[in-house]
Amino acid sequence: VDGHPMAKKGEAGRALGAALMSSLVGALFGALCLGLAIPIVRPLVLSVGSPEFFMLTLLGVTFLATLSGDAVIKGLTAAAIGFQFATVGLDPISGIERYTFGTLYLWDGVRLVPATLGLFAIPELIDLAVKGTSIAETKIDKLGGVLQGIKDTFHHWKLVLRCSAIGAYIGVIPGMGGAVSQWVAYAHAVQSSPDRERFGKGAVEGVLGPGATNNSTLGGALVPTLAFGVPGSVSTAILLGAFIIQGLVPGPPMLLPESQGGSLSLTFSFVWILVLSNIITVSICFLFLNQLARITQVRGSLVIPFILLLIYLGGFAENNTFQDLIVVLLFGALGWIMVKLDWARPPLLLGLVLGPLAENNLFLATDNYGAAWLGFPSVLVLGAIILAGMFYPIFQTWRRKRRKKPLLPEKGLVLAVEREPVISLWASIFTFSVILFFAWTLWEGREWWFRARLFPWTIGFAGLALAFIQLYLDVKYLVKMKGARRREAPEPESSLAMRRTLAITGWILGFFAAIWLLGFPLAVPLATFLYLKAGAGERWPIAVALTLFAWIAFYGLFDYALHVPFPPGLLLEWLQV
Repeated sequence: VDGHPMAKKGEAGRALGAALMSSLVGALFGALCLGLAIPIVRPLVLSVGSPEFFMLTLLGVTFLATLSGDAVIKGLTAAAIGFQFATVGLDPISGIERYTFGTLYLWDGVRLVPATLGLFAIPELIDLAVKGTSIAETKIDKLGGVLQGIKDTFHHWKLVLRCSAIGAYIGVIPGMGGAVSQWVAYAHAVQSSPDRERFGKGAVEGVLGPGATNNSTLGGALVPTLAFGVPGSVSTAILLGAFIIQGLVPGPPMLLPESQGGSLSLTFSFVWILVLSNIITVSICFLFLNQLARITQVRGSLVIPFILLLIYLGGFAENNTFQDLIVVLLFGALGWIMVKLDWARPPLLLGLVLGPLAENNLFLATDNYGAAWLGFPSVLVLGAIILAGMFYPIFQTWRRKRRKKPLLPEKGLVLAVEREPVISLWASIFTFSVILFFAWTLWEGREWWFRARLFPWTIGFAGLALAFIQLYLDVKYLVKMKGARRREAPEPESSLAMRRTLAITGWILGFFAAIWLLGFPLAVPLATFLYLKAGAGERWPIAVALTLFAWIAFYGLFDYALHVPFPPGLLLEWLQV
């Protein structure tokens, strides 16, 4: 909001300096809050039972889903899809196969890393290729005034500390995350300024507030992540997945000393990790500020093959199996469709991460208390908070439309962003396919043992109801806008954009085919060279130089340094036989 206007005025360095230094201050504040909260939260967590843990998982997913603006139903439905994906694999108690299609690979469920890469990275890669530009669409002005930006941080130290406190507080609320806290901090910066007219035109306070809040939120978000196993943001949701991969169990074990089988020292180490990592990161950014900014001006055609190879390497490296690359592609297609039809992806990811935790606690609550746990006061309070979080954005939008007045930023935080809904026949078709998905999951589980079908059926019926509501809204919008001007989704694309979409889709599949048939060692240089020469039309010297760079970097890092055992491709295995 204010950083780009500052850059247009020749103050890009000042804006970057202010953002980096305020972020460092916010990180230190967040680390302090985390260190102080651990002793306080420990007795609270130890008194929380399985019913409360189940409700807390729903609370985190619900809060994140309601950040989808007016599309609250879409956000909740996406979260239900993520929960249902989390049930794929063997039931941990009965050993019953659930949605595995008879394949051994799916016995371990849908893996988080390839799903995340496909859901978020593939759509952005397609968008970059379709635009045909660099990552940065505007020219970066000469960097200068970095020192002035640092001075601004300490000149407005009261604002920076207040916004850091705002970020830490919002971070503790499950599912809110940095995006919300930054807007709250920006609104506070506007409210507390005697000269509001400067905001939006290059006010450094508009950079300092969100900058401090962004990093202090992480310290607050780690509190529910470590203490309850409920991520406070999307980044901590991914971190929670990393905990699970490493065998760490968030919750009470993270708050118990090692003598009692816990990991309390590891939990306290996060305080220093936050401090040191941010000091290192900010120092590196200051040293290479100009170079880092210039990377975004590199032509997209030069970075696309490297990004694509990193996506496939990241998806493959977790378990060294080619099937993970298929998961990357499938979730990439799903992510691209969701972007085009304005469906939020973070709720789906958070549902995938929290699914096992929610399922285990739902079973324990039902097995220990029957249906009586639904009447526990703590459960009722958490249920009321969930309902309030679900309906408040809807109520806010209804009230704003009734008054026909937009909610100004200085009036407070806007959770439900008013926007024109995506209206097209494709949106209705996708929603109908979601209905079929939930119906199929319910039908598949009809003969499972009670333990195996409890969670899939609970989520399946809820998701089915939400999807029917969304289909009703889609059809209602179509009928209402019939004959009138409406925005189609996906928007009508030019023939050039359509050709570029098909072309990059072909190259994504081509890279996968090369890796599958030839293996990574041969596919990396071959696919990179073919894309640069045939796909991007680069000159021979550039294509050869970048191919050599990719080959040397691949072997230097993964083969020589990390000794990653890459299996041969399918074609080479046939030739050996």
